[in-house]
Amino acid sequence: MPKKILVVDDEPFLVESIVYNLEKEGYDVISSGDGRQGLELARSRRPDLVILDLMLPSLSGLDVCRQLRAETNIPIIMLTAKGEEIDRIVGLKLGADDYMVKPFSMQELLARVEAVLRRTSCDAGGAEETYKTDGIHLDVSRHEVEVDGAGVELSPKEFGLLHILMANAGRVVSREMLLEKIWGQDFYGDDRTVDVHIRWLREKIEPDPSTPSRLVTIRGLGYKLRGRPNW
Repeated sequence: MPKKILVVDDEPFLVESIVYNLEKEGYDVISSGDGRQGLELARSRRPDLVILDLMLPSLSGLDVCRQLRAETNIPIIMLTAKGEEIDRIVGLKLGADDYMVKPFSMQELLARVEAVLRRTSCDAGGAEETYKTDGIHLDVSRHEVEVDGAGVELSPKEFGLLHILMANAGRVVSREMLLEKIWGQDFYGDDRTVDVHIRWLREKIEPDPSTPSRLVTIRGLGYKLRGRPNW
């Protein structure tokens, strides 16, 4: 069965081009030019991926992203215009899986769609696992995290980073490994993306994020979650 993709953008020519190229690749594509309608389509049609513009009528792309991430783990690729860096950062913090800056090449979009779908398919096929170390409890199958006995909400990227770090507790994990495992080999960014998400993760798992005691930086090598895994 072909993967279903929802495109939400209010530029008709761009939507037509995206839909045409995705359908050529064999995807089942639905589209909307309105944020509120796009959110309802995502809820009712349950696509495998959402391509979401930031600037939309009736409901912004950030609000759509926030609602979707609160309700589902559907992967999201955000489309942004030049000069919207702050909104782009907020979108990633809300849980968007990737972003592209307009104008972009259709081949690059297709490559990113394929990469995100491949990553999420691999994640869905993983075995049930739970990890405990240094006051943190992570349940992969339930997608739940507790820190010192209290539930913590993590974005998909933050959850993925913590999963890898807990699976390798006590060992150094390089930025390159984290980038490849979480963002995929086809990601076009650099390892500073990892640093940003690590900072956000520390804000949720550290007693004092300004002086990390659990998730520490090993200069020149990467990151290490202190403690020994217990699962």
